[in-house]
Amino acid sequence: MSIPVVTVGQSREDLVGGLERLHGPVTVVRRCAELPELLAACQSGLARAAVVADGSEGLTSSLVDRLSAVGVAIIALTDNADEAARLRSIGVASALTGVESAALSDRIAEAVAQLTGTGPGAARRSGPADPGAALKPLQAEPPAGPDEPGPGRIIAVWGPAGAPGRTTVAANIAGELAAEGKAVLLVDADSYGASIAAVLGLLDESAGLAQACRLADQGLLDREALEKIAAPVATQAGTFRVLTGITRADRWTELRASALALVLERSRQIAEVVVVDAGFCLEADEELSFDTLAPRRNAATLRSLELADTLYAVGAADPVGVPRLVRGLAELEAAVPQASPIVVMNRVRASSVGRGPERQLREAWERFGPASELRAFLPYDMAAADAALLGGSLLLEVAPESSLRHAIRDLVCASDQRNRKSSVFSSTARRRAKD
Repeated sequence: MSIPVVTVGQSREDLVGGLERLHGPVTVVRRCAELPELLAACQSGLARAAVVADGSEGLTSSLVDRLSAVGVAIIALTDNADEAARLRSIGVASALTGVESAALSDRIAEAVAQLTGTGPGAARRSGPADPGAALKPLQAEPPAGPDEPGPGRIIAVWGPAGAPGRTTVAANIAGELAAEGKAVLLVDADSYGASIAAVLGLLDESAGLAQACRLADQGLLDREALEKIAAPVATQAGTFRVLTGITRADRWTELRASALALVLERSRQIAEVVVVDAGFCLEADEELSFDTLAPRRNAATLRSLELADTLYAVGAADPVGVPRLVRGLAELEAAVPQASPIVVMNRVRASSVGRGPERQLREAWERFGPASELRAFLPYDMAAADAALLGGSLLLEVAPESSLRHAIRDLVCASDQRNRKSSVFSSTARRRAKD
């Protein structure tokens, strides 16, 4: 198999010549002066691998993602262990600058095999840059242990267009889990209308998630940096951290999919539960652009849903909200086929559905709804919701006995929730009977 390679940087003069003298599968087809030229050469289909002999500090997660999308593996040469660790965190293989030509050729072939998922190198892969046995004496990367995914789980809260209340649900889920004694990180990943900061009454205008994505894109996001960026929110029952959303809608380009994935991986390391308030739009918007590698506005939403361990799909319980949710779930199945959403009806009330709203909604869902089961109902409690919004607080603080608060707590905290059907009205009746 022939492997055309492009290089960049002022490397040793015999590097290119050494690869050519091997008469192996690796052939240098172009020497570039800078990274933009290398990127252009790779996107034209000229190469299957790129060797960055100088200037590796210019490599970012987004650039690596763009090259991977066109089937180009990257190998950077560095003697700095910290730089090698940074490169490894963004998915770049590395070797020492004094690597022999034969060893570098093997490294290139292995990186290409790992990227394409073929050959013996792919079978041995244990991380983004597994050097393989042949290069152990020249390995520049530290052990992969600290970058392994953490034990935390990701809960994504999504809903269709029309403000069904997903932000309120996400914020209160975070608060209830924190009240249970769990370490919680709340992430505002809505690229259209981020509002977690406003709901919680935060004055922070620094767009914490954008900061974290910027560091992740550069390979500089570690546990300490993430903990510093995430703002603490203290409630009467517990404390959790928040990565606030973008402050203006036109900053959506800062939430790139590859960087957000790294942020969520780091989030698993510092929190037992990561709650993501996702945007509504699931459109594969790269299809609307001539440049298929351009930033995607909906990438943050799609990647959050792809990585979620638990997904709540929230819809408004009214004649407009229910059809929107049905159509939205069909779009969700097409966009994220592996998703298994827990469907939640919000703002349930007799005035918009009719007498016995839970029963009517369940019967209508069983007849006309999608395959996803209707699992929970959140009652319409305008007084409690308004009081929480006005005070920049959570329901557990301003309305601890609210039926809405109890329904959200039961949704995420009740141990037997998975084995029974949720009924906010019946649970309210049980509490009144106890009183």
